[in-house]
Amino acid sequence: MAYSSVRFFQVDVTERKDVAQDADIDAIPTIHIFRDERMVGYIPGHDQRAFVQRHTMLTKGFILSALLFSLASASPVEITKRQSISALSTSQISSFKPFTFFASAAYCQPANTLAWNCGANCAANSDFIPTASGGDGSSIQFWYVGFSPSQSSVIVAHQGTDPSKMWDMHQADATDANAFLESLDSSLFPGVSSSVEAHSGFANEHAKTASAILSAVQSTISAHGAKQVTLVGHSLGAALALLDGVFLPLHISGVSFRAVTYGMPRVGNQAFANYVDSHLSLTHINNKEDIVPIVPGRFLGYHHPSGEVHIMDNNQWVSCPGQDNTSTDCIVGDVPNIFDGDESNHDGPYDGVEMGC
Repeated sequence: MAYSSVRFFQVDVTERKDVAQDADIDAIPTIHIFRDERMVGYIPGHDQRAFVQRHTMLTKGFILSALLFSLASASPVEITKRQSISALSTSQISSFKPFTFFASAAYCQPANTLAWNCGANCAANSDFIPTASGGDGSSIQFWYVGFSPSQSSVIVAHQGTDPSKMWDMHQADATDANAFLESLDSSLFPGVSSSVEAHSGFANEHAKTASAILSAVQSTISAHGAKQVTLVGHSLGAALALLDGVFLPLHISGVSFRAVTYGMPRVGNQAFANYVDSHLSLTHINNKEDIVPIVPGRFLGYHHPSGEVHIMDNNQWVSCPGQDNTSTDCIVGDVPNIFDGDESNHDGPYDGVEMGC
């Protein structure tokens, strides 16, 4: 079949490994599909079923970009000069530990977090006063809200998921050209530009609990006179916490918001990352060769906000300035593709804490 309006581009990424890293190519052949200069789909080389199902997508106005390991050449990738990477002090590392336990506690049953009797995770923050909890751990992730006197902050925590389920969510969306990135729901995110886009799967999960969490946070602020709200989560829970960090300040004034996340996947596009940088204090902590923080790929239009802290193989914690820092001391440079990663690093340890109840 002939496609007169389709153009094919082939790139040799054996010679241009920087292109493979920047596009997150981890299998061959990997096919990128564009329409009107916008990425609308891709077919990973290791997914033959998707390849067969998707080859008929090529219609008038599409440009198909095949990134292969043994073909032509590509233009250089522009490298932006960044601030220097710096090591965290022992006291700085220790300051995150209460939030690490809060994030880990989100894996516990809602009945236990509401009673705050979830074992070691709860005992680590023994003065915590729960307000509400919810979720079923299946169709809706566990969550809880309460107040921490020792941190002088409302805490909002979201349950994560295992890496295989995270990857399944990403792959499920990858089979639908319309389900990669979507503008945020204007009813939940009033006034946010339509150019600010998030992963549709993460956005849909967030919408399930948004109103209940908003109500719980408002009640907690009122009950304790709180002036700060801290959002925590690991894995999928980290993505939900970040979306809460965009959502809640649009409905609550007079308090400051910060997010501390662990093993967080990319959540939105460049405009989303820029919005987060401008509106939220964020620290996202990545452990060694964890694969989750490098998906979804940058070649699909996803970008991490600033605020990365990377735990290196020698257990040193370093601050990585900017968005998606490509230094080998940071997660993007250290794990250029999923085959160079280690799924076992996803749950930790984060300063001695393994995620889970």
